Amino acid sequence: MDLFENISPLDHRYYLSNQDLAKALREYLSEEAVIKSQALAELALVKALNKAGLCSPQVVAEVSEAVNKITPAKVYEEEEKTKHNIRALVNCLRENVSDQAKPWIHFTATSVDIMDSASSYRYKAVTEEVVLKGLIELEKTLLSLARENAGVLQMGRTHGQHAVPLTFGFTLALYVERLGSRISYLKEANKNLTAKLSGAVGAYNASSLVVEDPLKLEADFALELGLKPAAIATQIVPPEPLADLFHGYISAFGVIANLADDMRHLQRSEIGEIFEYFASTQVGSSTMPHKRNPWNFEHVKSLWKSFMPRMITVYMDQISEHQRDLTNSASERFYAEIVAGLCLAIDRINRVLSRLKVDEKAMLKNFMQSSQMVIAEPLYILLADSGHPDAHECVRKLTLESQKTGKTLWALIEEDQKLFELLSVLPEEKLEIIKDPSKYIGLAQEKALTICDKWQTLIEEV
Repeated sequence: MDLFENISPLDHRYYLSNQDLAKALREYLSEEAVIKSQALAELALVKALNKAGLCSPQVVAEVSEAVNKITPAKVYEEEEKTKHNIRALVNCLRENVSDQAKPWIHFTATSVDIMDSASSYRYKAVTEEVVLKGLIELEKTLLSLARENAGVLQMGRTHGQHAVPLTFGFTLALYVERLGSRISYLKEANKNLTAKLSGAVGAYNASSLVVEDPLKLEADFALELGLKPAAIATQIVPPEPLADLFHGYISAFGVIANLADDMRHLQRSEIGEIFEYFASTQVGSSTMPHKRNPWNFEHVKSLWKSFMPRMITVYMDQISEHQRDLTNSASERFYAEIVAGLCLAIDRINRVLSRLKVDEKAMLKNFMQSSQMVIAEPLYILLADSGHPDAHECVRKLTLESQKTGKTLWALIEEDQKLFELLSVLPEEKLEIIKDPSKYIGLAQEKALTICDKWQTLIEEV
């Protein structure tokens, strides 16, 4: 099959530009990975049976060797006969072991003991080996940018309008904190993924017939997969731990999309405070040769729009009738694409941020457009603090007068003897803020550095 005959853009478009990421994800998310992990779950069961004294080490060795011979093509071929995926897997394993070992493959297990436990195993592994590593690299990039720009003056914006000044490092530090919290959340959620070996309705009916302690058998099985057993289950593992993990994926995706959107807007022609790296051979438009579009940040937001709504399906899959139905059978097969989409976004935005160009002159120019207006807030606060009975209304009228006459607010204050006298008793450093609005940044620089110091330590612990 030709690469471009694939249906999913994940395969023929996005992975093509990053084959290392594609290779890493396929190890955990491909159909081969699904079948291999299920085969490993069958092996984990045999190892647990051996610990319980039911089968010999020779059986474990045979099944281990059989697992290495399993191919997706063979299992799918067998499934055409059985019309059952796990029975097909079991039959393929049994073909490669002796008669002595055959009875112990899938012994006491129901299909979902294997399927759900294998899913937890795969998602735990991909979170540790790909998702968290990618997020940590992105966090480090943000930390570096935030620290480097901690004192770079930038106009704050609310509702798309100039508000009061801060620093670009402070702007980025917000995302350092938000993304860091998602990393911590995902780390904890990953620890809570569970396995089960409790049979068709979760009551250990089958295993109770052959072992004295079915709970220990289940615990040993889970341990082989690096998981903990569910406290209680039906035929399926309780869906909340996996839903929690995917909530972590999607909420991290949301932080990244928000960051991308902010960075995209800062590249508007009338703002122009930052720029994506633009290669010498790169084309911005098929008809406008001068264009340099923020397409990478737009791409990240577009990926989020595609994959974020799939979280609704994850929540819908919490519902299963009585001890189990099959309404999650098809939908769960697409969960892997959420992880893939997130990892593509992480990789894309990290590469772009690593080469981001910050235009401090443009930030200062934009600040100067409203510099005389932004002192309205400190002026109002200082007047109120000095005892003015209606400071906000007073300053509001002054701003209208400033816009009408072109005079600065401070010039208007100097013309009003009563207002000037109220302010003249204030310390010089406070008056300096009104005279020089660039100094009205509050704790922006200090806060940015504090957040950077915090996550510099925490990210190393993660």
